[in-house]
Amino acid sequence: MAPLVQQLGYRPDDRLLIISAAGLGGCHAMNEGAYGALRDGLATTATLLVPCPWSREAAARFRGEDVGVALTLNAEFELYRWGPITYAPSLLDGNGGMPGTVTDVWDHADLDEVRRECRAQIERAILWGFDVTHLDSHLDVLSVRPEFFDVYLELAAEFGLPLRLIDTSTQPQLGFPAAELVAAEGVVTPDRMVRIAPGRSGRYRRIEQLLDSLEPGVTELQLQPAADLPELRSLTADWGSRVEDLMHLCGNAELRTHIERSGITMIGYRELRQLQRATSR
Repeated sequence: MAPLVQQLGYRPDDRLLIISAAGLGGCHAMNEGAYGALRDGLATTATLLVPCPWSREAAARFRGEDVGVALTLNAEFELYRWGPITYAPSLLDGNGGMPGTVTDVWDHADLDEVRRECRAQIERAILWGFDVTHLDSHLDVLSVRPEFFDVYLELAAEFGLPLRLIDTSTQPQLGFPAAELVAAEGVVTPDRMVRIAPGRSGRYRRIEQLLDSLEPGVTELQLQPAADLPELRSLTADWGSRVEDLMHLCGNAELRTHIERSGITMIGYRELRQLQRATSR
């Protein structure tokens, strides 16, 4: 089979870049950041956290942007909680919401409840009017354990949606052939995925390094832009890096120029979804 970049209609040596804004629906500051990065900045896609308290507000502000669903089984903030949207006792931690850690999900979640909850999150996003373009796994809870990955891949095939794998640098540690399984099901995923984790310093330099070393094919860069609001500062200690992400995506003219001069082509997940659905037909 031809490389993904050629299946999308580009030349073999073309370099395509998806810039993803994570956290839509998480809180008001994250909604401001994700939509700001999509509408006024360099982001080409975002991911929605359906169970979170501000997801309905995100739906009310949706204008047809490229938005996927980040299937959510965790509520990682100690003082800011959300729970499943279905009846799922195994997805509650007894502290007012979903489990705070990925390990807690893996140790206690019932897979039938996981499947039902994740399907309901996709269906709710569609009901709210989102033109869902892809699937992601919040905190990678579905991406790195084979029994959970089966649910992830099953839903991607069922809804005809591309999915995001984990950071390329950590894929060899999985212990199962995720990319091969995805390809066998006819599901599309970017060639490589890169995250710059919140809290890491020198973020712009790391973005520059990624652009300068970008290989042919489809690469996704995931950032977490958010507006600098008191709400965000009260939620997480890594608020500064999230605000910095928004600044780079919306206000860093040097970054925009760097991308333009490099010959990199910006795309979103709609192109991947279109390819997947056309191929399946």
